[in-house]
Amino acid sequence: MVNRKYPDTSDVKTSALKSTFIADGVTCAATLYLPEDGDAQQLPAILMVGGWGSIQEALTSSFTNRFVAAGYAVMEFDYPGWGLSGGWPRQDINPWRRVKTANAALAHLKNMPQVNARHIVLWGTSFGGGHVVDLVAQHPDLQGAIIQVPMLDGLQAVRSVPLLQSIKFLGYGVADLLKPGARIHIPTVAPQGEFGSMDRDQAWNAIQLGLAAHPGKKYDNRVTARSVLTMGFYRPWTKLKQVKIPMLIIGATQDTVAPFVPEKIKHANNPLIEVIEMDVDHFDPYFEPHFPETLRHELEFLKKLS
Repeated sequence: MVNRKYPDTSDVKTSALKSTFIADGVTCAATLYLPEDGDAQQLPAILMVGGWGSIQEALTSSFTNRFVAAGYAVMEFDYPGWGLSGGWPRQDINPWRRVKTANAALAHLKNMPQVNARHIVLWGTSFGGGHVVDLVAQHPDLQGAIIQVPMLDGLQAVRSVPLLQSIKFLGYGVADLLKPGARIHIPTVAPQGEFGSMDRDQAWNAIQLGLAAHPGKKYDNRVTARSVLTMGFYRPWTKLKQVKIPMLIIGATQDTVAPFVPEKIKHANNPLIEVIEMDVDHFDPYFEPHFPETLRHELEFLKKLS
């Protein structure tokens, strides 16, 4: 087990511009990060698309800060029902609706006066990596995309879950789907071997380290049980052939949360896609000692786009 440490990016000075946008009638919260001493020029921008249980700053702030230091305006946002965004039910996940939300976030980012709308890169992690594939297929005008430890094949992710836990997920999910009124929730993240939508690859350790890096940050550790029923039907790898812009995929060969599927990426046979494999698990790239290598690959890719 690697001794993880949350990356220290306190040397990067940023200013944060809070805003909102509307997605499916819901008011969503967003934050645009800019260089603290930046001038009024329009900057190239990166839209951060978070994963399964993501809220703003949850494991992403170190990447955001380093991208700002590299000269980008960077926007994070909360999905409907999560974090600071409105919406009901709370803590619900539907991947296809989330893609629509990310699409609305992209439109919002393009309209911000601090941003050069012709130079926007999408960055997605975990479940959000799959959303980025969906978005890129719709927006060939974007400059590029980065997806790290992406969830590209929900069916493969479902198959990686132990049988007894899968049966329990199914039972809770169906009960939540059929139950009128208030939703049934299960833990989003749990310690190894305990019941939750993510308990492997030191998921509990990851969220605790992320929260410790942001004192006062609150995390509602719940997800609706019906959310897990969508996973097996969400297979964004099928759209990799439709990617018309440069894309970097960073895959974790030890990932048991969103298993890496190199054979499916190879099947797409898309010359615009660059793949880098790291011998790590799902959460390692967010932390020391693997964060510097992950960041280096991503900054090198961004440099090639400029």
